[in-house]
Amino acid sequence: MIDVLIVGAGPNGLMLACELALAGVHPVVLERHATPTREPRANGVVGQVVRLLDRRGLYTRLSGENTPPTPQPAFVFGAFPLDLTMLAENPHYVLGVPQAQLEATLAARAAELGVDLRRGHEVVDLRQRPDAVEVRLADGTRLTARFLVGADGGRSAVRRLAGIDFPGATFDRSVSRTATVTVPTSSLDPETGGLRVPGFGVVPPFQHTRTERGMIAWAPFPGRPAILSTTEWPDAPTNDETPMSLAELRASVTRVLGADVALGEPDEPGLLRRLTGQNTRIAARYRAERVLLVGDAAHVHPAIGGPGLNLGLQDAANLGWKLAATVRGWAPPGLLDTYEAERRPVAERVVMSTRAQSALIGPGDEITGLRELFAELLRTPEVTGHIAALMSGADIRYPADPGDPLAGRSAPDVVVHGDHGAVRLAELTRAARPLLLDSTGVYVEVAAPWRDRVDVVTGALRGTTATALLVRPDCFVAWSAGDADTLRAALTRHFGQPS
Repeated sequence: MIDVLIVGAGPNGLMLACELALAGVHPVVLERHATPTREPRANGVVGQVVRLLDRRGLYTRLSGENTPPTPQPAFVFGAFPLDLTMLAENPHYVLGVPQAQLEATLAARAAELGVDLRRGHEVVDLRQRPDAVEVRLADGTRLTARFLVGADGGRSAVRRLAGIDFPGATFDRSVSRTATVTVPTSSLDPETGGLRVPGFGVVPPFQHTRTERGMIAWAPFPGRPAILSTTEWPDAPTNDETPMSLAELRASVTRVLGADVALGEPDEPGLLRRLTGQNTRIAARYRAERVLLVGDAAHVHPAIGGPGLNLGLQDAANLGWKLAATVRGWAPPGLLDTYEAERRPVAERVVMSTRAQSALIGPGDEITGLRELFAELLRTPEVTGHIAALMSGADIRYPADPGDPLAGRSAPDVVVHGDHGAVRLAELTRAARPLLLDSTGVYVEVAAPWRDRVDVVTGALRGTTATALLVRPDCFVAWSAGDADTLRAALTRHFGQPS
């Protein structure tokens, strides 16, 4: 019998497979497409998940850099530029890699860990038993697994077959058009890389520019074709049956800016996409007995601000160690149910954020007045810091002891100074095991009964005021220095009874 069957070999499914394999569970990943898709999708990873990738040793592979990630000095929210240099602690990270590269890197890592990835296999039916899930594939093959995870996107077949509702709303007011394009060199601003448009001015790079007629975004990615996109709110419905063309995008740019831009085709076929409406939905439940959902299978929302991969990849990290503990038999009662209890509120905040941003870019004098007020608020570090924490996911706090200021929050970037020199937390978490950091030496014996599943590292801690930290495999704090009894309670609550 398969331990865990994952349906969907996108970033979330592959990340989950890696997390399970690190925890000693052997997943099988099914993907209905025979080959990796070449369709351009996300253009980067945004938020605290960049730190998570660093803590799994994947950041260097993706970025090509040997240094830790650093916060981004600027970003956007609802077509407002965010100056993050005004913040004493900037939580916002950006890793500008296309989704295809992220998927390829995760697939390579999964192969290193022995994950069984089977492409060209589509799930068409499933049946749950008390001890397993049986699935039938399109070719008639039947597979049995202890658990089944749907990581198969917003139109998830697993979600539908498991009978999980997907309530929410679809708004058909907006039309977004996106394409990879070329522009004449004379149209580029040499100082900023922005798009110079006679009769309008400069469209800044990697920002959202709103006008009274719509929104435009210009993204001149280094080393790959630039992407241009627009959003409009037409009075009449758009015919989605006709293929999108570059001429259609150019006409949209002209309407949004009130000026024409010369657009050319990229050297190779690229992105050419029209999306009508915005879909916002969260699954009625993330778990139906032995079937679970991650990523877009559990929630969809507008793409503005790029929160999708931040949300989905951290779903996978949260679920991975809990599902592995359940499969291996040491999970405390109710651990697997904390996956939804912790991650649903995060999805709800992402939905709130994307809805707010969608409203702020909309047409109308009332929205313009709201934007004038909002621009004033964003001049204060307090408001900008709140928005940055919301967009990056740095404001997440899972249910925890209210008297413990660090419990439930993402672990700080601690450096441990021990007998073998200075070691970053990111170097200690690549095995995805529970970890006790102890600068006092008094907690080592307390954690000893859990030595089969909790690693202990001693040494002086830099980067935190805590003298000891218990870090979950998903790199959230389970406990920070208290007494021996509170540590035992945290170890039992998160990692079960000792052997």
